Amino acid sequence: MTLPVVRRSGRRPYPPRATAFTRQFWDALAAARFTTSRCGTCGRASFPPKPFCPHCWSRDVQWFELEGRGIIYSQTVVHASPEVFAAEAPYRLCLVDLTENIRIATRLVEAGAGVPIGSPVELVLLQYEDGPLFAARPLATA
Repeated sequence: MTLPVVRRSGRRPYPPRATAFTRQFWDALAAARFTTSRCGTCGRASFPPKPFCPHCWSRDVQWFELEGRGIIYSQTVVHASPEVFAAEAPYRLCLVDLTENIRIATRLVEAGAGVPIGSPVELVLLQYEDGPLFAARPLATA
């Protein structure tokens, strides 16, 4: 699934540190695809992507693409942020339970005054001038 793109002006407030292993994740994200690692031995996925399985410790991991949909498990508003994020405060953070049974922490954008716990969300690509990040936004339910 290709992620919807939300353009952001300026540079990312805290650019990621890509490693030889995570480079594949960041390259896929730049192409609007959300990927992670899954164990070839026990079949369980993990996020962030890891070069080994945190469940059974196997090093037999493969990359796979996630649907990019889930529900909000929890959320909060950050008013007093670290200095690097001060220009963006206040902002929302949330935990999302993805359809693939993975829980991720991410930014919640386009949420206005907020959305209830259990609301459906989709992951989006935040395209900054210096590269990609990801976030969740409420999914329109019609």
